Amino acid sequence: MKGESIVSCDPEVMSGEPVFAGTRVEVRTFVDHLKAGHSVDDFLEGFPSVDREQAEGYLEMTFEAALGRPDANTLR
Repeated sequence: MKGESIVSCDPEVMSGEPVFAGTRVEVRTFVDHLKAGHSVDDFLEGFPSVDREQAEGYLEMTFEAALGRPDANTLR
Protein backbone atom coordinates (compact mmCIF):
# COMPACT_ATOMS: atom_id res chain seq x y z
CA MET A 1 0.00 0.00 0.00
CA LYS A 2 1.46 3.35 -1.02
CA GLY A 3 1.80 6.22 1.43
CA GLU A 4 -0.75 8.41 -0.35
CA SER A 5 -3.42 5.73 0.05
CA ILE A 6 -2.68 5.55 3.77
CA VAL A 7 -2.36 9.18 4.84
CA SER A 8 -3.29 12.45 3.22
CA CYS A 9 -2.89 16.12 4.08
CA ASP A 10 -5.28 18.58 2.49
CA PRO A 11 -5.88 22.11 3.74
CA GLU A 12 -9.59 21.55 3.04
CA VAL A 13 -9.75 18.51 5.35
CA MET A 14 -9.21 18.95 9.09
CA SER A 15 -7.16 22.11 8.46
CA GLY A 16 -4.42 20.12 6.72
CA GLU A 17 -3.69 17.77 9.61
CA PRO A 18 -2.57 14.30 8.48
CA VAL A 19 -5.64 12.04 8.22
CA PHE A 20 -6.18 8.51 7.03
CA ALA A 21 -6.83 8.89 3.29
CA GLY A 22 -10.50 9.12 2.41
CA THR A 23 -11.51 9.90 6.00
CA ARG A 24 -11.55 12.78 8.44
CA VAL A 25 -9.81 10.67 11.11
CA GLU A 26 -6.58 12.30 12.19
CA VAL A 27 -3.49 10.10 12.41
CA ARG A 28 -2.81 11.77 15.77
CA THR A 29 -5.99 10.11 17.09
CA PHE A 30 -4.58 6.70 16.16
CA VAL A 31 -1.24 7.45 17.81
CA ASP A 32 -2.99 8.73 20.94
CA HIS A 33 -5.09 5.56 21.15
CA LEU A 34 -2.00 3.37 20.93
CA LYS A 35 -0.13 5.48 23.49
CA ALA A 36 -3.08 5.10 25.88
CA GLY A 37 -2.70 1.33 25.69
CA HIS A 38 -5.61 0.61 23.35
CA SER A 39 -5.25 -1.99 20.62
CA VAL A 40 -5.46 -1.46 16.88
CA ASP A 41 -8.70 -3.47 17.00
CA ASP A 42 -10.16 -1.05 19.57
CA PHE A 43 -9.24 1.89 17.36
CA LEU A 44 -10.76 0.31 14.25
CA GLU A 45 -13.96 -0.47 16.13
CA GLY A 46 -14.27 3.18 17.15
CA PHE A 47 -13.32 4.54 13.73
CA PRO A 48 -14.87 2.22 11.13
CA SER A 49 -13.99 4.55 8.22
CA VAL A 50 -10.33 3.55 8.70
CA ASP A 51 -9.57 0.07 7.43
CA ARG A 52 -7.06 -2.34 8.91
CA GLU A 53 -4.78 -2.09 5.87
CA GLN A 54 -4.44 1.68 6.42
CA ALA A 55 -3.72 1.33 10.15
CA GLU A 56 -1.15 -1.40 9.65
CA GLY A 57 0.30 0.41 6.64
CA TYR A 58 0.79 3.52 8.75
CA LEU A 59 2.64 1.51 11.41
CA GLU A 60 4.84 -0.08 8.75
CA MET A 61 5.55 3.32 7.14
CA THR A 62 6.63 4.85 10.43
CA PHE A 63 8.81 1.84 11.23
CA GLU A 64 10.53 2.03 7.84
CA ALA A 65 11.01 5.77 8.23
CA ALA A 66 12.51 5.28 11.70
CA LEU A 67 15.02 2.89 10.19
CA GLY A 68 15.90 5.50 7.61
CA ARG A 69 15.20 3.20 4.71
CA PRO A 70 15.27 5.08 1.43
CA ASP A 71 12.36 3.07 0.02
CA ALA A 72 10.03 3.96 2.91
CA ASN A 73 6.86 5.73 1.79
CA THR A 74 6.60 9.30 2.96
CA LEU A 75 3.67 10.85 4.73
CA ARG A 76 1.80 13.33 2.64
